[in-house]
Amino acid sequence: MVEKLISYGYLRSEKVIRAMLRVPRHEFVPEDKRKYAYSDEPLPIGEGQTISAPHMIAIMCEALQIESDHHILEVGTGSGYHACVVSLIADKGEVYSVERHARLVEIARRNIIRAGCCGKVTIVVGDGTLGYEEKAPYDRIYVTAGAPRVPPPLLQQLKVGGKLLIPVGSKLGQELKRITRIGDDEYREENLGGCVFVPLVGKYGW
Repeated sequence: MVEKLISYGYLRSEKVIRAMLRVPRHEFVPEDKRKYAYSDEPLPIGEGQTISAPHMIAIMCEALQIESDHHILEVGTGSGYHACVVSLIADKGEVYSVERHARLVEIARRNIIRAGCCGKVTIVVGDGTLGYEEKAPYDRIYVTAGAPRVPPPLLQQLKVGGKLLIPVGSKLGQELKRITRIGDDEYREENLGGCVFVPLVGKYGW
């Protein structure tokens, strides 16, 4: 899987490659889907949610430009795979992840323990569109569901110099946006291309 992602140009940096090589993706998909765990496709994980295709996780991890000591917020834990990969890149930092489905929170926590290789990951139940103020501000924030707009709390919880990665658009398709906070009330936005995620649900979502 990783070799293919490298050959297609999705994986470029050594630290992201090392992280994706270490995480056993099959531990983060339902047992009846494990034979597809290393296929480059999203897979259902319950509660109407999916684990993103490996190429999208690679794209996001590369685009976030994560450093080893970063303090990171993930919105949408799912099965915990993405957070595990990110935690290995930010190996001296920490990852906080917010998931609105309590059942998925428990599944993700078990998956992370079973995988046995993840870094420091804390998963909480909540409305991810509100961020996680308790541990703000963050060096990096990334959202694993498609939003109709950028939730203001996520912008507010970024450090100056921090980056937010979020799919924005309709329920049928989005553009992946990378937003950098360059001042107290000043942000720079980049469009990284089209994508399709499940809808982001919450106060500032659908």
